[in-house]
Amino acid sequence: MTDENRVFIFDTTLRDGEQSPGATMTHTEKLEIAALLDEMGVDIIEAGFPIASEGDFEAVSDIARQTKNAVICGLARANFKDIDRCWEAVRHAVRPRIHTFIGTSPLHRGITNLDQDQMVERIHETVSHARNLCDNVQWSPMDAIRTERDYLARVVEVAIKAGATTINIPDTVGYTLPSESAEIIRELIERVPGADEVIFATHCHNDLGMATANALAAVSAGARQIECTINGLGERAGNTALEEVVMALKVRRDLMPYQTGIDTTKIMNLSRRVAQVSGFPVQFNKAIVGKNAFLHESGIHQDGVLKNVETFEIMKPADIGITETNIAMGKHSGRAALRSKLADLGFDLADNQLNDVFVRFKALADRKKEIYDDDLIALMSDSAANTDSDYIQVKWLRVICGSDGQEAELKLLVDGIEKSASMTGDGPVDACFKAVKAIYPTQAHLKLYQVHAVTEGTDAQATVSVRLEEEGRIVTGSAADTDTILASVKAYVGALNRLRVRSQKTAPDADVKSISYKL
Repeated sequence: MTDENRVFIFDTTLRDGEQSPGATMTHTEKLEIAALLDEMGVDIIEAGFPIASEGDFEAVSDIARQTKNAVICGLARANFKDIDRCWEAVRHAVRPRIHTFIGTSPLHRGITNLDQDQMVERIHETVSHARNLCDNVQWSPMDAIRTERDYLARVVEVAIKAGATTINIPDTVGYTLPSESAEIIRELIERVPGADEVIFATHCHNDLGMATANALAAVSAGARQIECTINGLGERAGNTALEEVVMALKVRRDLMPYQTGIDTTKIMNLSRRVAQVSGFPVQFNKAIVGKNAFLHESGIHQDGVLKNVETFEIMKPADIGITETNIAMGKHSGRAALRSKLADLGFDLADNQLNDVFVRFKALADRKKEIYDDDLIALMSDSAANTDSDYIQVKWLRVICGSDGQEAELKLLVDGIEKSASMTGDGPVDACFKAVKAIYPTQAHLKLYQVHAVTEGTDAQATVSVRLEEEGRIVTGSAADTDTILASVKAYVGALNRLRVRSQKTAPDADVKSISYKL
């Protein structure tokens, strides 16, 4: 393989992925995900939008200081204030990058009140300013796909002359088709002076379900950087999924002779961790990382796989880090067995973490005869979402159900103070949620309540997901337990904890909200 065959992976899970409604991550979780991305071999990590809030600035700054190998990138709009703030956040990285952008389509020029010539001047000034601060500058024409082709070529040329080293072509609204995605990249490379001296990147959204196809088409036309997220997390229908493009390039090298630096055996662990911290579960039939991705139920498929696994599997589960044998564990299993099993599932725990999980494991084993891999994954998700450091913690619950009414008695620990309430409701879950509100008043509206059985049987764990909205802020919470009602309360409380974290984030300027930054 030559350098021309190298495709760089730009992960924006911590920036564009976190913009998914409800996908708020804590500062500690962002640092952990960044470390996992770096360990997996991601080339560029877009750590956040530093001027959006003090929390974003601190996260980007800390990730820049702690990351060992990857380029650390921050996002900035096309003004000096944003760019200066971005540089202040990324400057301590071993390999910093400033990513600045402006909307170039007729729709976005109307929003910014700039005509074509004024926008060209703005691009030249801001990219030049960024390059004076940092020798690694990425520039993006937001909504590039709906920008006039001649004008797109013009602004790309200006950005290159001003010092941009990477030109990203975003399909901001997921509008393009694979043939068009390739055509635009090919045309820019052929007609723009200096195009051979920069890297072209592709950033696709999945509104029409073609983000992965569009990204790969762009690569075939000459793009050498793919912007993507773990699990395809992102605005609206999401972004190009990292696991999909990486595995597509690995599996189909016969047609796409390109390579990445990704250690694919770490994909499953990262997928599970991002699902946990974001509160966005992976759909069962999701390509590569979905629960059903390597399951075969059809008799013909099962027979074929038993005789030759390649008949119905184009990649090995081990290629993405799935090594479990799904052997059940029980109450007699010890710490060493639990550690080994969790390691197989992609969870590497420190001793204190193992001790905490072991206590929860034993409690589950007392209530459930056999504990399978999916039970352990749900247990780890619950352990990560409901901790002793949470502002609100569930301490005790009793529910009385029957045809003559439902009543919930609940005790919560709120900022270290025990509080209790007893409420009736239209069903046990409604009574419980009313009790939570009586203890911790909130204006949040319940937008989603879902219950899924983790495994089969009447003793199966239930995974409950809750989504809340308050003043435009959307958060999710999840919890797992063999008691569905208790899991529901823990999920609801988990969402309230996330809502509290999100409401504490402060925007530095009112104009941050007035201009979209959804590439």
